Amino acid sequence: MKKTTFMVLALGLLLASCTQKPTEMENPLLSKFDTPYGVPPFDLIKVEHFVPAYLEAIKQHDLEIAAIVNNPEVPSFENTIEALEFSGKLLIQVDYTFNNLNASLTSDEMQKVAQEVAPLLSKHYDDVSLNVKLFQKVKAVYEQKAEFELTPEQSRLLEVKYKNFERGGANLDPEKQAKLRTINEELSLLNLQFGNNILAETNNYKLVIENEADLAGLPESVIMTASETAKEAGLEGKWVFTTHKPSMLPFLTYAKNRELRKELHTAYIMRGDNNNENDNKKVLSRIAALSAEKSHLFGFKNYSEYVLDVNMAKNPETVFDFLNKVWDAALPIAKKEAAELQKMIDREGGKFKLAHWDWWYYSEKLRKQKYDLDEEMLRPYFVKNNVRDGAFEVATKLWGIKFVERTDIPKYHPDVEVFEVQNPDGTFLGILYMDWYPRESKVGGAWMDAYRKQSEGISPVITTNFNYTMPSGDKPALLSLDEVTTTFHEFGHALHGLLSNCKYHSLSGTSVARDFVELPSQIMENWALEPEVLQMYAKHYETGEVMPQELIDKISNSGLFNKGFTVVEYTSAALLDMNWYTINEVVEHDATQFENDVMANIGMIPEIIVRYRSPYFGHIFGGGYSSGYYSYQWAQVLDADAFSVFKEKGLFDQETAKSFRDNVLSRGNTEPAMDLYKKYRGMEPQLDAFLERNGLK
Repeated sequence: MKKTTFMVLALGLLLASCTQKPTEMENPLLSKFDTPYGVPPFDLIKVEHFVPAYLEAIKQHDLEIAAIVNNPEVPSFENTIEALEFSGKLLIQVDYTFNNLNASLTSDEMQKVAQEVAPLLSKHYDDVSLNVKLFQKVKAVYEQKAEFELTPEQSRLLEVKYKNFERGGANLDPEKQAKLRTINEELSLLNLQFGNNILAETNNYKLVIENEADLAGLPESVIMTASETAKEAGLEGKWVFTTHKPSMLPFLTYAKNRELRKELHTAYIMRGDNNNENDNKKVLSRIAALSAEKSHLFGFKNYSEYVLDVNMAKNPETVFDFLNKVWDAALPIAKKEAAELQKMIDREGGKFKLAHWDWWYYSEKLRKQKYDLDEEMLRPYFVKNNVRDGAFEVATKLWGIKFVERTDIPKYHPDVEVFEVQNPDGTFLGILYMDWYPRESKVGGAWMDAYRKQSEGISPVITTNFNYTMPSGDKPALLSLDEVTTTFHEFGHALHGLLSNCKYHSLSGTSVARDFVELPSQIMENWALEPEVLQMYAKHYETGEVMPQELIDKISNSGLFNKGFTVVEYTSAALLDMNWYTINEVVEHDATQFENDVMANIGMIPEIIVRYRSPYFGHIFGGGYSSGYYSYQWAQVLDADAFSVFKEKGLFDQETAKSFRDNVLSRGNTEPAMDLYKKYRGMEPQLDAFLERNGLK
């Protein structure tokens, strides 16, 4: 999952636009979407519509806030809290549409809109959070909540709204509020710049191969895809590889040419760190310093304390304790794996020390040697459409919901698929967009988001986004094992949004604690490789043959292979994140030195590179996961524990599935995360299941 930030405008444009009426502007963003199920009318929306739409939506939200503030009636839950909750719907419609399109189909013009609108939105939301009269009304309701007959969800909404005002600066003195405004505005632009720089760096690099001998070791399908990439780049007759993972990882895994592996992986890990116009080192150092300064305004020692105060973990000490336990268990295993790979290099007569660009190549050879298994044996069975349908079938077996592809619903790109999601009785539940392939206009990685969240009487419109290798020649899109689990992961997020059943928008779907939001996604990964489920969707793209049991057994037997690398690569990134945001002083550190010091302090081995180096760590610099990257691993503890119930009672046990839906998927943030988990599980999660599953115990 990811969240993008936007905003700004010149005063003259602001005044001119605010005088226009929506009808005069003929702007499709400013009216109810007249489309099937109210999805965005992508065919009508143009880039030039966004700035006027933001201006008008902000203006309308200001009027709604003013109506709440100026209401002469005694503050009540209905005229203050619910009125606040139901305000800003037009702004939400505009913002959700822009954010998703800017992530999936950006352009220079879209990025200019983002830069223009970012400070404007920052100011607007600060104006709401720091509105003294508005907060007084909210506080009055909060302090008299015992006098109101509130439902549990209403009580939770009141608590969350009040807490948001506190965390938004409502209790700060005027001087600190002014400082907060300045910090928020600068952060909004820096976060945007960081993401734009990563996208530019990723798009700017190409490994162009002219000598066919340099392709030695690569599977034919990888070579064919590289040839088509070259053709699209105007380099017909050559082969092109990029730092997009579907292109890079097969090259690192199979290419015999060590120098080219080094060149490609080095280009990947140096994104944002090339001392050019896209360099992110000063940007991220400034973000970290401003975040520390912001936390001080609220009385916290560092930004991590501020973030974690509302998460399950509650404080940095708990997170560090958790991560250090995992690190201490995983690092010795990774060192053994490195030693084993070095022995293989030595046996082959290689006179070099294992380096980070060698790990994928030699670990794949070792897996083949140990388990007679490699990625290319699996790929033919993982047809993208079949994997997708397998995930759908799992959801159908668990909760009875159905997925019907629709070709008559607007979409923003030809590669996108659209599905109507139906309840077991065939009634409408929501819309699911699935965007599969990489393009220069699209952010890398995989994520889920919403064009419209669920609330009472409002159905969700959910989007999932991936960056998988496109179909090539006569071959359909064939996924790697990692891409299979990623598909199930993002589908889990989608289910969290689709199966939400909350009254209030701000509490619904994935609007939960950051270290709880990954539970629905990561528990779905468990079904992906269960033998019973593999037989449902893992079918050879040419013959239709179901994956043979022998191959399924090999997947199962190799389940712990390379786990030291996987866990160390991830945990080092989580520790890097925590170190950046537990800086107590407002200092702009040298980014390279800071990162090197963190890696040295934890004892990181040189053969492994931290999963995300600071200059391209988009999760924590603008991606909403600052002091939160640990949450993926934290949620693995939850999902290992939660899935054990299904393993005990049956993969599709209806009682367990209903309990998980009723207590987790449908509840959003209507109760504290741990309370919801305990209602499902009957107790708090234990670390043991996670350690055992990863071979760390």
